[in-house]
Amino acid sequence: MLNIRRIPIPALVGLVLTAMFLFAAIFAPLIAPYGNGQIVGDVWEPASSSYLLGTDNLGRDLLSRMIYGARVTIFVAVLATALSFSLGSILGFTAAVLGGWFDTLMSRFVDLLMAIPTLIFGLVVLSVLPTTLVTLIMVMGLLDSTRVYRLSRAVAVDINVMDFVEAAKLRGEGTVWIIFREILPNALSPLISELGLRFIYAVLFLSALSFLGLGVQPPDADWGGMVKENKDGIVFGIPAALIPAAAIAALAISVNLVADWILNRTTSLKGGRG
Repeated sequence: MLNIRRIPIPALVGLVLTAMFLFAAIFAPLIAPYGNGQIVGDVWEPASSSYLLGTDNLGRDLLSRMIYGARVTIFVAVLATALSFSLGSILGFTAAVLGGWFDTLMSRFVDLLMAIPTLIFGLVVLSVLPTTLVTLIMVMGLLDSTRVYRLSRAVAVDINVMDFVEAAKLRGEGTVWIIFREILPNALSPLISELGLRFIYAVLFLSALSFLGLGVQPPDADWGGMVKENKDGIVFGIPAALIPAAAIAALAISVNLVADWILNRTTSLKGGRG
């Protein structure tokens, strides 16, 4: 059982903040004071007892938009990260184990995709496809899987030549067994560390797309889109755009702290089973 007293303070702060964001995302309709698109006051009203964070550029409650924005931001980022890791790690491990033409073909294809700036590639694709949440998740997951592929393949190449993997091959174990029973458990530490970074990147990538108008579309809210909607208020000293920007930074830092702590706890897996 996890002993809270033994958790480092930075990791504990990260866990608390991450749990708060997840709680807001899961229970958004229950805890938001107002509806997502409900206009409740004048434009950019200051914080008050009725609107704890004030109102946005259309008079909607900013706190409610932030809570609903957490749901969309985290939902899209989690699914895109899961897709990128599932696809990238399986292809990377497979390429390392099989080698030969499959490894060469996959690696050159990944190199080609990585040579194109990710944001530009995403903007081009999303400009010709319907901008839905499914499209966003697919595009973000596929683009990010190239980074996961390179890491997974690099780690798997080293593990693939270890004695316990060679012994499994001599026993006649198949490729699927070697990937999931021999390589994956011994590659968890670098993958877990990368998982946190990839999730943060997904949040930032989604926010950038929304800020440029090709991400989450109104009336749905995500934090990047909220920065775009309220950016004009900064000139007048209105902090409505800074609040979602601060939430993006807080989520990134908290997830990073948790990922670092988990990495330290799983370091013992690096040594393998041999």
